[in-house]
Amino acid sequence: MINLVHSDGEDFYPIDYRIYAPEADGLTKNDHFREMLLRAKGDKPIKTRTLLFDSWYASVDNLKLMVRLEMFFITTLKDNPLVSLSKDDGYIHLQDIEWTPQRLLQGVPVKLKEMPFKVQLFKAVATNGDIEWVITNHPERTFTTPDIQDENAVRWQIEQLHRELKQLTRTEKCECRHARSQCNHLAYCYLVWLTLKVKTQQLSKTLYAVQHDLFSDYLRAELRQPRIPAFLSP
Repeated sequence: MINLVHSDGEDFYPIDYRIYAPEADGLTKNDHFREMLLRAKGDKPIKTRTLLFDSWYASVDNLKLMVRLEMFFITTLKDNPLVSLSKDDGYIHLQDIEWTPQRLLQGVPVKLKEMPFKVQLFKAVATNGDIEWVITNHPERTFTTPDIQDENAVRWQIEQLHRELKQLTRTEKCECRHARSQCNHLAYCYLVWLTLKVKTQQLSKTLYAVQHDLFSDYLRAELRQPRIPAFLSP
């Protein structure tokens, strides 16, 4: 499943999704990404201008498309891309950049290979020592590395959506064999998730609590007045 999720930084809702099945339609994940983005801007139309996504979708074609759409991106890179710090210098690996204290705080402008514009590169070091390379083309804000880490952290709401869909709607438990039935099952799962989400706003509860209460109310009613008694009268 590939999801396009809208977030205000705190609350989020899915606005589009695709089923990744290249053997059926020949489309890659990046093809789905671009289709959803164009639909969101053209058909919806979504006013959001900043996009967050992981390194899988940080392809040259995707980044160029977002610039053409006058959108800003914040995304991660893999460890192997080549970057250039100036026209006079050649392309070097990310690890070969000299990370001064100022660059560690404010990032460094670099040009990615095959990209016609520069981006700001940040080296974000986690508490466990893991390094995450983050880039943005946002020209209207002066990000520091902590700022960009906070912005990028919002992306984990997509992982939260995936987890809740699996645990609360059982997306992976479909036993249908036909593709159309499987697609319908996933669509119903999204509707169930959305219904629970709206209910959480009304009750100020978590999705897990709302779902638990549904089953609890049903079990209490059955225990008080079972529709199928345990012992049938002769």
